[in-house]
Amino acid sequence: MKRSIIVCLTLFISVSLFSHPWKPAHYVIIDTDGGIDDIRAINLFLASPNVRVLAMTTSSGALSAENAYLKVKSLLNSCFHEGLPVGINRKTGFRSPDYTVALQTKWGEETGIISDNAQDAIDLIREILTVEKTKISFICLGGMTTAFRAMKEIPDFRVQVKEILWSGDGINDTKGFNYNIDKEASLKILKGDILVKVVRKPEPEDFYNEAFINEINSINTVYARKISGSFNSEIIKDHKFSYTGNDDMVPLFLHFPELFKTLTEGNNTDCLPENVSQIREKALVMLRGETIARNQVIKALPTDSSFYFPDVQRDVTEIIDKYGMDEWTSGVIANELHRHLGVFAIIGVKMGIRAREYFCTGVDEFRATTFSGSVPPLSCMNDGVQVSTGATPGHGLLTVSADTLTSPAAEFSYLNHKIRLTLKPEIAAKIMSELKEINFVYGLDSNIYWELVRKNSIKYWRSLDRHNIFLIENLQ
Repeated sequence: MKRSIIVCLTLFISVSLFSHPWKPAHYVIIDTDGGIDDIRAINLFLASPNVRVLAMTTSSGALSAENAYLKVKSLLNSCFHEGLPVGINRKTGFRSPDYTVALQTKWGEETGIISDNAQDAIDLIREILTVEKTKISFICLGGMTTAFRAMKEIPDFRVQVKEILWSGDGINDTKGFNYNIDKEASLKILKGDILVKVVRKPEPEDFYNEAFINEINSINTVYARKISGSFNSEIIKDHKFSYTGNDDMVPLFLHFPELFKTLTEGNNTDCLPENVSQIREKALVMLRGETIARNQVIKALPTDSSFYFPDVQRDVTEIIDKYGMDEWTSGVIANELHRHLGVFAIIGVKMGIRAREYFCTGVDEFRATTFSGSVPPLSCMNDGVQVSTGATPGHGLLTVSADTLTSPAAEFSYLNHKIRLTLKPEIAAKIMSELKEINFVYGLDSNIYWELVRKNSIKYWRSLDRHNIFLIENLQ
């Protein structure tokens, strides 16, 4: 009897561990004042698949809330996270100095971004807490103004926010810049009933030394490039503060608290970085997206081209370098599932990953409805979409509509937003024309037909950039 109980408990624990293999451990809302260290902290958050950034808000501090908004939106747009919502806290008595270095630091292309119609930060936080019921961590990279407003104006804030992580100079500090952005808010939050963890900077002034920056530069992700690229700016090179680890410690503490010394007083905890060399190593782990296992059975697909068939070998490195390991892995799995290399399966892969980028999500996190029918070759797109998004019929997240549109398309719903991605009609027409011609000349039963289809699929996998081939419409 005892043995049976132990076996059952073991099975229960195992099921618990693997019941949500793609559910991130951390759900966060980030408030930023646009400081030069914030770009690094935000990219660390975005790089980790074990954290889900639900929204971002901007408030006055190093920059005005409006100027910080321009920085954040330009960063998100350049990372193709256009659907990640950003709000502005315009209600603050703090007059930002709009530090020159922060103002001139480039996060992305700001042309065309207008802050006037941006959603109010509190309305956005309220909206997120309404649709997402997971307990969240509220991240303060500047002052406490937005957190304090949310605590006063949103009844569910105390219930759904499990902790506030604040970049500061200690729980008893009253002289630090972030504390003095809004003294009342800082004092009230620290004396309140929400857990507050104040994450300090490490002792070394050169947290970002030359060797560390070079290691970041060797990582081929948009987030690593944003961080390493920020150090190429002349205005940053001559600014000592740029090389210290400040707000960057917050995402590192969230993921690796064991590398910090903590001291708790009431609801507040001081968090001081202890092992700086290990913290640097963990930053690289985050930027490589290695905070959780990406797959369920295999650790990783090989990047060694010799592992693949000869006609694919010459394009492996180029595809991975141009589009990332995620697209490569999804493409390989989709075509193995599909049992042949098909161009519309590849289109589906690119479409699904583009939708995930837009919302800044992982897999298994939104619903998809495809409009490519059930007749090949257009219907082959369904296989690519489900592999790249995790929205499968088995999970109840994929619907194949009986309706077809003039060009292959799919709708994706996440939280309370819906978008439609449509393959540009001229691209769809070109691909279909080629397939029809091959079919007319050789017929579906010919080996030559399938060899040419395979050749075309590899060509389009290599040449079609998912950021340029889809029309994106906001439906909700």
